[in-house]
Amino acid sequence: MEDVYFSVGMNALLSIVVMLFSVYLAWVVLQELKLEVFLKQPKGRRAVMLRLMLAVAIGYLFSRFILDYLDWSLSLRLLVE
Repeated sequence: MEDVYFSVGMNALLSIVVMLFSVYLAWVVLQELKLEVFLKQPKGRRAVMLRLMLAVAIGYLFSRFILDYLDWSLSLRLLVE
């Protein structure tokens, strides 16, 4: 039973790390976009909040793709057992 708890805990830790890294990566990539063209005050609080929300949304989608792909890949070994 302890193996199950450890496995679930490691899965949760991996998910948190991948999610945070993905949001950070999305934030870095969004800094390269010229969103100033679309914003009235590109250095204002609302612009920063927009970048943050976009980074979280894009990072979440990217991390779900990575974690789902990992889960599917690990599930494939059940076909041969």
